[in-house]
Amino acid sequence: MADLGKRAAVSQLLKGIDRYNPENLGALEDYVHIQVDENFYDLDANLAVLKLYQFNPAYSQTTITAQILLKALMNLPNSDFIMCRCVIDDSIQQDPTIQKVVRLADLLETCSFVEAWKFIGEEPGIIDGVKGFSEAIRKYVSYVIEITYQTIDVNLVTELLGGLQGSSLQEWMKGRGWTVESNGSIFVANQEAHVKSRNIAEKIDFDCVASIVAAAR
Repeated sequence: MADLGKRAAVSQLLKGIDRYNPENLGALEDYVHIQVDENFYDLDANLAVLKLYQFNPAYSQTTITAQILLKALMNLPNSDFIMCRCVIDDSIQQDPTIQKVVRLADLLETCSFVEAWKFIGEEPGIIDGVKGFSEAIRKYVSYVIEITYQTIDVNLVTELLGGLQGSSLQEWMKGRGWTVESNGSIFVANQEAHVKSRNIAEKIDFDCVASIVAAAR
């Protein structure tokens, strides 16, 4: 894993006005490479890089931008990709590499998983060197499967997980707690256990309301 001193140094760079000092861009870009190589994630640091690119277009690097977007996709279903894309200039988004990443994001966000794996197969260079990308996407796909299905055909699971089958699929199922039923289908989750109605009561005391009203004056 990345040296703790490196993480601490980057954390210090992100404090105060130094966050937007272009002289720190090189250190932050190196930190993106480390995230890609060692498979960890720092959204705050990555957003700082994109913001510096926005303020200093001449320093912008397509490779770094693409890597940041791919790391954000690895954190689906969270909205990190949208946050990152919002601070990327339109001119940068027209770059062919960035457009390919955006295309992949569209497929994943619309749960077009079979098409997404096919696209990755056709454009393997997109995720080249991004450690753990396929596994992260499989975790996202599995999450969608678990909130959608109670039982699912094994062949469909293989397709949705990008061709995972045999012992690899068995190991993946074991990790997710999925089991094979007598008819050969996969039992994913009891959906009735996910759907529970609850009465939620929120209480706001008078002092809280009074402070909000006073601040609005």
